[in-house]
Amino acid sequence: MAPPAEERGLKSIVWQKIKTTVLDDCKKEGEWKIMLLDEFTTKLLASCCKMTDLLAEGITVVENIYKNREPVRQMKALYFITPTSKSVDCFLRDFSNKSEGKYKAAYVYFTDFCPDSLFNKIKSSCSKSIRRCKEINISFFPLESQVFTLDVPDAFYYCYSPDTGSADGKNGIMEAMAEQIVTVCATLDENPGVRYKSKPLDNSRKLAELVEKKLENYYKIDEKSQIKGKTHSQLLIIDRGFDPVSTVLHELTFQAMAYDLLPIENDTYKYKTDGPNGKEKEAILEEDDDLWVRIRHRHIAVVLEEIPKLMKEISSTKKAAEGKTSLSALTQLMKKMPHFRKQITKQVVHLNLAEDCMSKFKPNIEKLCKTEQDLALGTDAEGQKVKDSMRVLLPVLLNKNHDNYDKIRAILLYIFSMNGTTQENLDKLVQNVKIENDSDMIRNWSYLGVPIVPQSQQGKSLRKDRSAEETFQLSRWTPLIKDIMEDAIDNRLESKEWPYCSQCPAVWNGSGAVSARQKPRTNYLEDRKNGSKLIIFVIGGITYSEMRCAYEVSQAHKSCEVVIGSTHILTPRKLLDDIKMLSKPKDKVSFIKDE
Repeated sequence: MAPPAEERGLKSIVWQKIKTTVLDDCKKEGEWKIMLLDEFTTKLLASCCKMTDLLAEGITVVENIYKNREPVRQMKALYFITPTSKSVDCFLRDFSNKSEGKYKAAYVYFTDFCPDSLFNKIKSSCSKSIRRCKEINISFFPLESQVFTLDVPDAFYYCYSPDTGSADGKNGIMEAMAEQIVTVCATLDENPGVRYKSKPLDNSRKLAELVEKKLENYYKIDEKSQIKGKTHSQLLIIDRGFDPVSTVLHELTFQAMAYDLLPIENDTYKYKTDGPNGKEKEAILEEDDDLWVRIRHRHIAVVLEEIPKLMKEISSTKKAAEGKTSLSALTQLMKKMPHFRKQITKQVVHLNLAEDCMSKFKPNIEKLCKTEQDLALGTDAEGQKVKDSMRVLLPVLLNKNHDNYDKIRAILLYIFSMNGTTQENLDKLVQNVKIENDSDMIRNWSYLGVPIVPQSQQGKSLRKDRSAEETFQLSRWTPLIKDIMEDAIDNRLESKEWPYCSQCPAVWNGSGAVSARQKPRTNYLEDRKNGSKLIIFVIGGITYSEMRCAYEVSQAHKSCEVVIGSTHILTPRKLLDDIKMLSKPKDKVSFIKDE
């Protein structure tokens, strides 16, 4: 069965909700069912449960609703689908034969609100075959215990492209994102105070207002038909340009480094155990792997020390057990063998992963990291101010071993450190480094509100001083989101910079005033300590280092759990490719979207 809730956070909450609102709802003892899923719900279930979990709930077969299937008329079918015309049409096809459908009966559960047009279509076509039809409000993916994604990478183009032809697409995607974010709040059983980062763009304000309106609507008509007042949680909505530095720096914590340097697709890592000619194996980097959860946020240097130690410990335990020859000791060992094998396999995977990262890091990236950190912080490892950023940048640009992406990342850090540069300087850089074809990877940052060639030089905003915190020389930068999380929890966010979209709970606004919908409390701070949530949503992707911050801040402030989400997860290369596409017209950018 799935691990207990506290181990998997958001994933566990989503699985419990699917269990109670879908599986328990249509369960009859001893009766097996077929489950039909579309693309979205297949990914959703894969993110929070295993096939064994479904078997335990009486699901005997899981089928793809889009594919042709043989009828199984003696069995009932459970349809868990998104309310889109494509999925509804596939469902209707199964029951298009008036006299007999593909299955004995249908239980239909939609992830989200089903539009009247589709609902009426179902009603008029096959209402006799339907035993249940419900909306369960989960239209996001729990990626990790404290991380969610809406899985709409094309939102990046729609929200930041200057192409006027994409305005309708942008409004549609904003509406859809707001709906999805409301299902996150509903799943967490929260009605948070909504705030947004006011400058430099307007996306976060628009999205925050939509979310607030839809939250109000949702909680007016929730299942119990009671109005739910604001809970003691806060939702912050931010545009991606708020911290460009964290998106292009080389990160040396294990998870961020692996996804940046290695070709990991769909969380699947491919490796060879016996040298380059060995057999290729695959491992999935997931939260069911305790060792991965334990080490993914640690610095690569720590990981490389830790795994061999663990392997030694396991082999010595095994040897000690083998030394005993009594029958009971042997029986115990036989029972433990699969456990040993499993542990060793996981360690071999992670050791391979760490060594693969180092094989990419050692020849080139190590030198780059020092430059990147100096540019990002404006100080060197000794804390001395960098006087001439161009002098720091030049060795990287002259090094033939660095590819264009790495040079562009370094140029961007140089520009971010200066808060913009002149047109002449930028043109010179582009020509000298021969990156004319990719220069939009630099110029198009201005569409995210990041000064590249600004009209006027603005001063850089001051950062929290973290020089006293212990860190590695090549990992001195702290993502800006960590400051935001800490300030939000400590109630230090400027209300001019972070306006409210709603009446915010007194717990967060520092006053004793409380809305009539809320029960008066005696000690607001105490109340917040009893498990409030800070939900952060970034429009246009989050990095693995920003995900790590959610865990670190929750760990340090036990009173508040931070949950972070976005349209999708970023890696530096993928982001640069997306930024390059912003200046292309919509018809030149291909999207695969299920209407």
